Amino acid sequence: MTQRPERADALRNREAVLAAADALFATSGSPHTVSMDDIAAAAGVGKGTLFRHFGDRAGLIGAVIASRLEPLRHAVREVWDEAGASPRQRVLDLLDISLRFKIENRNLMSAAEDAGLSSSPYRAEHYGWWHENLRAALAQVPGTHDPDYTAHALLAAIRADLVAYLLDDRKKTPESLRASLAAYLDNVLGNSADAA
Repeated sequence: MTQRPERADALRNREAVLAAADALFATSGSPHTVSMDDIAAAAGVGKGTLFRHFGDRAGLIGAVIASRLEPLRHAVREVWDEAGASPRQRVLDLLDISLRFKIENRNLMSAAEDAGLSSSPYRAEHYGWWHENLRAALAQVPGTHDPDYTAHALLAAIRADLVAYLLDDRKKTPESLRASLAAYLDNVLGNSADAA
């Protein structure tokens, strides 16, 4: 049995919901304040439409994140394709891309962590993708012990809830967070010239 293509009005509704959810998360003071009712009203659709298309809040948040991943995938491909970049620089560039995305989308990413996409944030598709790219880069850095664990530990250092806390409660700037991340990576990987 072949799957029928999505009707034009259903596709329009889906896009309207994704755009409304994206805008509401971006402008909200907290991810907890964005309700399914708010999203349905902003998109001009009934609440039932949200549940038919996305299943639940976690499914909707996952769909919004998925809609924003293509530019990230492109940036990651550029990191891998950059001629002459050291493995260590690739690791820093990948972490920096992820941190900038979380800074720009901290409410959305915090909502994703809160919603526990799948049974654990570590099983979410976007997390697995980030982890695999970072693990592969770390595996090329001489002297890196257990790239798999190190990738998890480095990603934990830029969890969305931590990023939101440092920016919103501790009043750090995005630039200072990026500098702190680079210094932390030096601590994790060591500072020796042969590691670069």
